[in-house]
Amino acid sequence: MLLTPRTPAARPKFLRTPRIAAALIAATASAALVAASAPSPAAPLGIGDPLFPHLGNPGYDVDAYDIAFTYRGDNRKPLDAVTRIDARVTAPLERVNLDFTHSKVRSVEVNGEAARFESTGEDLVLTPTAPVTPGERLRITVRHTSDPVSTKSAQSGWVRTGDGLVMANQADAAHLVFPCNDHPADKATFTFRVTAPKGLTAVANGLPAGNLRRADGSTTWAYRTHHPMATELAQVSIGRSTVVHREGPHGLPVRDVVPSKDRELLERWLKKTPGQIDWMEKKVGRYPFETYGVLVADARTGFELETQTLSLFEREIFTRSEYPEWYVDAIMVHELAHQWFGDSVTPRTWSDVWLNEGHATWYEALYAEEKSKRPLKDRMKAAYSRSDGWRAAGGPPAKPKAPAPGQKISLFRPVVYDGSALVLYALRQEIGREAFEHLERQWVRIHRDANATTGDFVRLASGIAGRDLGGFFDAWLYGEKTPPMPGHPDWRTAAPEGK
Repeated sequence: MLLTPRTPAARPKFLRTPRIAAALIAATASAALVAASAPSPAAPLGIGDPLFPHLGNPGYDVDAYDIAFTYRGDNRKPLDAVTRIDARVTAPLERVNLDFTHSKVRSVEVNGEAARFESTGEDLVLTPTAPVTPGERLRITVRHTSDPVSTKSAQSGWVRTGDGLVMANQADAAHLVFPCNDHPADKATFTFRVTAPKGLTAVANGLPAGNLRRADGSTTWAYRTHHPMATELAQVSIGRSTVVHREGPHGLPVRDVVPSKDRELLERWLKKTPGQIDWMEKKVGRYPFETYGVLVADARTGFELETQTLSLFEREIFTRSEYPEWYVDAIMVHELAHQWFGDSVTPRTWSDVWLNEGHATWYEALYAEEKSKRPLKDRMKAAYSRSDGWRAAGGPPAKPKAPAPGQKISLFRPVVYDGSALVLYALRQEIGREAFEHLERQWVRIHRDANATTGDFVRLASGIAGRDLGGFFDAWLYGEKTPPMPGHPDWRTAAPEGK
């Protein structure tokens, strides 16, 4: 996620540093909690995320979602929906909790049999006819509505556009749209089936899986992901859209989804994507998914979002004259970079968000340097001067403060953007350009289609550097004050505002 408008601008033997060690222990504990905890009767749960404690549910692991929406042409009215979830049980469960709220549940089946259900907080609590045990398969079917109006006050989920709907589910909003295990630690494959009236086009993550035209003139559009995906990255677009096809590197299918009225206006931007993918591949390796494209929404969201294989952009980012071309190009690369950093390699907890946004900001800034002569060093020096203030306001990069109450996207403060890219700049200064670039390639290769933690990054960096970097990372990721910048002893931080 990138908020807009925005000012342009081999393993070690051990890791001694306590906070780095704590990060490794916390990652292990988080995984164990998902596998071992069981729900108490009819209670909201969570897998213990430090920033979103009620997000996610223990006791099962989702393999696949199959979600059907029926849209009748009015983006103020609820969609009819059916969500099917295939999962594996990992702990004894008398009840199964799903994250879901703001819409009506009509019926629930568990393994083909009707199940009792009730809503508690933002959880939908299911009671199967008999308890389930580890190793069993779960097939959950929920028939429900999906209300785009009720999600408006809840910071995204469905976003109403000038001609339909799109999704924006980061960081904690997929369960406003469909029942799910709404935490990035539980990635799964997705199939979407979207029925829309004649004249409208539906597009979702992944590649087309066959369309069905109906006697009433409507069409059911089907899409399927080829790689696992976090719920916060799900995307469905419905509107009077044109899908523009072209070819990227190695024959990669590139498809952009734009308001039909803006097809020609936006071409100057859309045609840049294959070259941007090629640039990223030269930096970190092969693009990790089956397709990519830009989704332009006629809506004011206040951000751009890296929904997997189809990044969401506000229309205005491409049409407002005050945004210079180099800046828009860099924003496009920011969301593209997330396909590697955040989408393919997904954080295990939201405290690891610096790995997403720091890397996306890094490649955004590097692209601006290489293509538009905007020196990376100048941007990092400016970030360094403000870093202490960012840390005071938002916490250190790997220990961010929780979002403000009722403002979930306030998690995305400057410290997770330029403040975290600054950590990567310091790391490159510390270990050298060659080792740093090798680390980046290895990171996305080793953890492709998986979850990873800050501790994983520290281990890999230390192994590639051939020395324990625990002390370096502890200071840069967890310190209240910004450490001295390697190679730039003259750089200074400004006092935080109000001090």
